[in-house]
Amino acid sequence: MNAANLDDLGAPSGAAFGLLDGLNEPQREAVEHGDGPLLILAGPGSGKTRVITRRIAWLVRERGVRPWEILAITFTNKAAGEMRDRVLSMLPARGLWISTFHSMCARILRREIEALDDRKGGAGGGWTRDFTIYDTSDRNELLRKLIQSANYDATRFKPAVIGAWISAGKNQGWSERGDDGTPQDGDDGIEHEVLVKVRLLYEAAMKKSNALDFDDLLLKVLELFERHPGIRDAYASRFRHVLVDEYQDTNAIQGRIVDLLVEKRRNLMVVGDDSQSIYAFRGANYANIFQFPKRYPDAKMLKLEWNYRSTPEVLALANSSIAMNAMQFEKTLRAYRPSGALPKLIQPDDASSQARIVARLLEEHRARGVPWREMAVLYRSHFHA
Repeated sequence: MNAANLDDLGAPSGAAFGLLDGLNEPQREAVEHGDGPLLILAGPGSGKTRVITRRIAWLVRERGVRPWEILAITFTNKAAGEMRDRVLSMLPARGLWISTFHSMCARILRREIEALDDRKGGAGGGWTRDFTIYDTSDRNELLRKLIQSANYDATRFKPAVIGAWISAGKNQGWSERGDDGTPQDGDDGIEHEVLVKVRLLYEAAMKKSNALDFDDLLLKVLELFERHPGIRDAYASRFRHVLVDEYQDTNAIQGRIVDLLVEKRRNLMVVGDDSQSIYAFRGANYANIFQFPKRYPDAKMLKLEWNYRSTPEVLALANSSIAMNAMQFEKTLRAYRPSGALPKLIQPDDASSQARIVARLLEEHRARGVPWREMAVLYRSHFHA
């Protein structure tokens, strides 16, 4: 079937086109889910991207949902691009919103931010649609100038540290006024003064420059939705279905934005793994996934427990480790692949010993005929390299 023919009235159904082909039972059930909230617990390698993209195509082909009525959110531009490519390979649909949280919020603010103008009549009292987005390096450079202009020691009060503190506070929902930005970790005296003062200088400078940082993109959309119910309802009405990937890595602001977007229709599908969360340093709160059944008592829960990536031996090790988690939804990862080598736990005495062991293992694999390109060394942080 030529892809172009899918727009014809006589185009094949999702089943005939293969939207359900190759899916296991929980995956199929997720794709075919009707209306209402749905929580999908997806372990690593369980095919969650396949489920999300097939569901988007299913909604369009089988449920008659128009592409621009679907919003899919993930955490990286690469993941969003891959998701978009997969959908378009199945369905040449225009108008889909598939993006990261920050890209989605930037898109909304390019249209709506002037509604946050505080002056009567909206006569230039705030940001305009051509606002600039500051990345981390832009933010830190501005903070460096502000710290120096306030006659503080930039070597003692490092811009990156203050910037990280400001970012953490924003992700926890600070307001612009600064009256709720008091440090909570015992900071007092000059440190308290610098943190609070520089933060207020930073917010004023950003507004004067018509600029937003990445955290502002989230906060301004939340402010927009809470202050202007009409705008919020317009987007809630537009998006008949909202799908969120990596839900365990959402923070309080992102969770609230999603709740407001689905307030009208409640067609929300979230996919996440309660056993992993990697964005705590950005304010991610893995408790969001545990609170989902409380916020949506009528939610259906599905578990994707088949793993298509790892061997049974690796999954046995993972299951035994995950079993120690104090908070978790009960699930057991099962391997689709055949049995393989046993994992090895090695505890070197120091970094030099670790490097020698890794080098020796690589040489042993090479001696057995494994090409260098088929070997990889993974490490937790860049300094380990």
